[in-house]
Amino acid sequence: MVLPTTRAVMRRCLLVLLLASLAGAQSAEQRTAHYLDSVRQQPSLLLAFVRDVPKGGDLHNHLDGAIYAEDLVDFAASGSLCVDRTSSRLVAPPCDPCETYTAKPAVRCSYVDRVLYGQMIDAWSMRNWKSGDESGHDHFFATFDKFGLASHTHVAEGIAAATNRAGMDNLQYVEFMHTADAGAAAQLAGKVDWNPDYAKMRDALLSAGMKDVAADTSKRLAADDARAKEILKCGTQDAAPGCDVNVRYLYQVLRGLRPEIVFAQILLGFELASSDPRFVGLNLVMPEDWYVPIHDFNEHMAMIDYLHGVYPKVHITLHAGELAMGLVPPEDLAFHIRASVERGHAERIGHGVDVMNEKDPIGLLHEMAERNVLVEICLTSNDTILGVSGDDHPLPIYMKYGVPVALATDDEGVSRSDMTHEYLRAVESYRLSYADLKRMARQSLEHSFLPGQSLWTDTKLVFRMAPPCAGIAAGSEKPSATCEQFLAANERARMQWKLEGEFVKFEKKY
Repeated sequence: MVLPTTRAVMRRCLLVLLLASLAGAQSAEQRTAHYLDSVRQQPSLLLAFVRDVPKGGDLHNHLDGAIYAEDLVDFAASGSLCVDRTSSRLVAPPCDPCETYTAKPAVRCSYVDRVLYGQMIDAWSMRNWKSGDESGHDHFFATFDKFGLASHTHVAEGIAAATNRAGMDNLQYVEFMHTADAGAAAQLAGKVDWNPDYAKMRDALLSAGMKDVAADTSKRLAADDARAKEILKCGTQDAAPGCDVNVRYLYQVLRGLRPEIVFAQILLGFELASSDPRFVGLNLVMPEDWYVPIHDFNEHMAMIDYLHGVYPKVHITLHAGELAMGLVPPEDLAFHIRASVERGHAERIGHGVDVMNEKDPIGLLHEMAERNVLVEICLTSNDTILGVSGDDHPLPIYMKYGVPVALATDDEGVSRSDMTHEYLRAVESYRLSYADLKRMARQSLEHSFLPGQSLWTDTKLVFRMAPPCAGIAAGSEKPSATCEQFLAANERARMQWKLEGEFVKFEKKY
């Protein structure tokens, strides 16, 4: 046995000390980034990592589509609804008995009929869907008419379920898209003759009772929110994770309807966002490729342009570019995103998948970066609905040109996904770094429609803290008196400060 020399022992000790000092010199963020890199090829560890990452907000989340089919079965059963066994569409009672194979059994029959139960789950979501006679696009959008009777009659339960899933997913803020008036705006539009003079049309709707519709909608949502908190046991020792999630709403306009209804709903969205703090903006929904949304697209932008002039402080985010080559003629791929930004005054764009088919796409990317227009990136639904994923998806292009982006779930219940798996898909598909994930989470709150000033004065290259909190460790439990006063006065900054605190706790693990 040869013993090491004194010099060799000293060299080893110095090497150990050097490595220890280098490790100590690394920041918690750097150590966390290195851990992510170390588990990229280990799916289980990578999943556990991204599940625990603080994710900020989900800015593109349809309330109806966020509810998992299993929850919808329970809602339908509790409401004594029936299901058409052939189409899997919910129908009102009376129902056929459970004892025999019948055409219109009660939904509760599915609890002892595994075939019926599985059939409903598959029909109301993308579970087990396989490409064939029915496209992913068509199967996805057909689900809403099938389960809609349950989600529309159990709004509070849906809010509770979707909010709790967000809490379990390490989200702290959600903006739910929700057509909360239960069809009242559409009914009001039926009482007023359509007038393409938007000023006169607005006056007619206001005279017919639009303010009352807004007031009734606010009352209905307040009751649903309160009931959701009861379901989640908020304020008790048994409070569910969803109780820690801050929820706001975007009024959801159904752009596939007649112009008088679309205008009435857009007007209601502006009215609600001007009068009820729960509503922070509006959005237009329904498939962008359907006939009416394509045919009336320019008119919809003109409606929003006019009403934006009347209600300039109301926030707007718009679905645009949820299209792919072959789904519509090429000319319909060439302008929706730019028009939504320039004429629709969109502060955020939902999806933006076909951006490179737009006229002068590079110019558009520069414009979006300059205007600081965020893109709500929905990787799973873009794959499921449009067949666009991997290198075909524009996420890396948006990032290359400095357009702010944030991951979003879209319709996680229908897609059978969640925000954790959106993050996982992003890391696996695009080798995103921990710094990328952290930036996306921060951007989700920076571009939220929460009221008040931001914690940040600059988010282009680095996040620079606003003067009242500058020089203080972000997320500190003991901010200065000036910073504390600033946070108390600005809800958005307060939510961002909370996210920074979550990052501090998360990074300490590594």
